[in-house]
This record gives sequence, structure tokens and C-alpha cells, in this order.
Amino acid sequence: VQLQASGGGLVQAGGSLNLSCAASGSVLEINVMGWYRHGPGKQREFLASVSNGGGTAVDNSVKGRVTIARDNAKNTVSLQLNNLKPEDTAVYFCNAVSNRGGFITPYWGQGTQVTVSS
Repeated sequence: VQLQASGGGLVQAGGSLNLSCAASGSVLEINVMGWYRHGPGKQREFLASVSNGGGTAVDNSVKGRVTIARDNAKNTVSLQLNNLKPEDTAVYFCNAVSNRGGFITPYWGQGTQVTVSS
């Protein structure tokens, strides 16, 4: 599975962020797609995910500000984060988890930098 993320860049505080990620390769094996971020001086943190069936999980740190959506036909997952704050500055990573015969494998996109200016 290969993941290609797009979006990000420099965003004003209070604005919104829209990221998209397209999966290719063995996409039929993907169970869950989601987003993580790695901020300066912080560990990589989970943001949100969505399963094949549409079930979502959202971290409390961004709950109420984030929308995650998946298009199974296009093998894409998108993330919208509203009311941006400087602490949202991070490298954002697309993630996919596949289940192939019981073997769980995570895949990561290349990461896209998001910088929130105050």
C-alpha cells in the first residue's frame, strides 16, 4: 500500500486545514485509514480514523474541531481541522492499516507540513 497526501502549508490561526490522502496498491486489504501528526518537541499523536464500514474514532484533543471522511470508491481519506491554533503546527501523516490473513500492517504517507501562524 502506498499513501500520497496533499494539502497543508501555511495557514492562519482560526482558519481551517484540509488534507487529503490517496491510497494505491493493495487497497482491498485496507481496514482503517486515518491521520496522525508529529509536532515539534512532541511524540507522534493520533488524530482520527475511519474504518471500511464508516466507523470513526477521534482523539479528544481535536474532538469538535475535526472532520474525517473516507471515499472507499476512490480509496481516499480526508481530514478537515477547524479553528486552527499555533499548537496545531506539525507534520501530518496519513495512515492505513491492512489486515492480510490476520497479519496487521500499518502504512504511512510521506507527511505534509502544516504551519499555523498567529
